[in-house]
Amino acid sequence: MHPMLNIAVNAARRGGSIINRAALGGSVLEVRAKHPKDFVTQVDQASERAIIEVIHKAYPDHAILAEESGHLPSERTEHRWVIDPLDGTTNFIHGFPQYCVSIAVQHRGSTTHAVVYDPAKNELFTSSRGSGAFLNDRRMRVSRCLTLANALVGTGFPYKEFARIERYMAQLRNMMSSSAGVRRAGAAALDLAYVAAGRLDAFWEMGLSAWDMAAGALLVQEAGGLVGDFAGDPGYLESGDICAATPKVFPQLLDVVK
Repeated sequence: MHPMLNIAVNAARRGGSIINRAALGGSVLEVRAKHPKDFVTQVDQASERAIIEVIHKAYPDHAILAEESGHLPSERTEHRWVIDPLDGTTNFIHGFPQYCVSIAVQHRGSTTHAVVYDPAKNELFTSSRGSGAFLNDRRMRVSRCLTLANALVGTGFPYKEFARIERYMAQLRNMMSSSAGVRRAGAAALDLAYVAAGRLDAFWEMGLSAWDMAAGALLVQEAGGLVGDFAGDPGYLESGDICAATPKVFPQLLDVVK
């Protein structure tokens, strides 16, 4: 395992242990709305502090882009860590066990290492560019699904971009009639990890942030899948709109979301 991936794993597990203690301990959550339908708790913040502490102990000069802390730049390195300390906060608040820690390492803007950790199920998804993708140290591959008609497709509602709801509803209507089924679980990073593991055949969502996508996208690519924006191009981290699928299903997915 690459040293940076090892640190990412340690950081994700540290954040995950904080999440698990809070989930199992029955402590009262302090919930604050950052924006309408976008919440943060003291658990998100504690997880992020612990993750950054692990990273900066090993790589004190590296830049950070984290959901709660924002951008912590560095002029002395070309590496940046992209962190979501608790993807699926609303699920976590309600005790719905579909949430995760997501950590990506970027070098010169390209994602080179990725970890998505599901603390509720103790599932660790990892990848380094060019070295494949793994679930708890077992090699992952995207499914062998060839047609959208046979595909189970994940999605997320654009709750932060409600002005685009009409376009999304048209996409959802078309996807429901074109696929074998659509699922909305509420944690984009974990949905992308599920595409990499073959549990979902495809995924699309609009209005995401880089920390929602960076790690999961590399997992999909290293598991043999394709990732792009709604035009199929590589600008999804900038646009916030992402499609991911098996190689054969990917162009069919794009036809629907266009």
